[in-house]
Amino acid sequence: MSKRFSSQKWKNILWSTLVTILCIACFPANPLVLTGVIEVESYSVLFIIGWVVWTFGMVLVMAPIVMFPRRGGVPKGKSFAHTTQLVDTGIYAIVRHPQYTGGILSIFLTTLLWFPHWLFAVLGVIGTAVTYMGCKEEDQRLIKKFGDDYAAYMKRVPGMNVFLGLFHLLQHRK
Repeated sequence: MSKRFSSQKWKNILWSTLVTILCIACFPANPLVLTGVIEVESYSVLFIIGWVVWTFGMVLVMAPIVMFPRRGGVPKGKSFAHTTQLVDTGIYAIVRHPQYTGGILSIFLTTLLWFPHWLFAVLGVIGTAVTYMGCKEEDQRLIKKFGDDYAAYMKRVPGMNVFLGLFHLLQHRK
């Protein structure tokens, strides 16, 4: 095992652990709130908006599980992660990383909406930054996997900005 592989492996373990801790601390069924460690006031309007955001986020999280087996050339019996073809239709025509975007919405933003507290705002910013960095690394892996096709796709479709992606898609269709 090379030294580079070993340091990369540890880096991946560190990032995965950090993301896991942040996701647990900011999970909408929040352990800090449920155990009474943090007391927050809940506001009906924010709670309802939170449900809408959570639902949309979860749809995005599920996107690759549905789209990749259908359009990504996943070998029969394999996980959706074994996609062999670049998928750039459906939600993937709007954002390159719907699963990461959905995670940010359904975990970090929803928690802040349901339980407005400064700690969840801070953890949400950190979680969003870590997730964004993960997307950048994912882009590099996908360039290696799909080459120039993915590089061109990156120029057409934003990584995580749903609004910008919809705007580009609508502009392209005109």
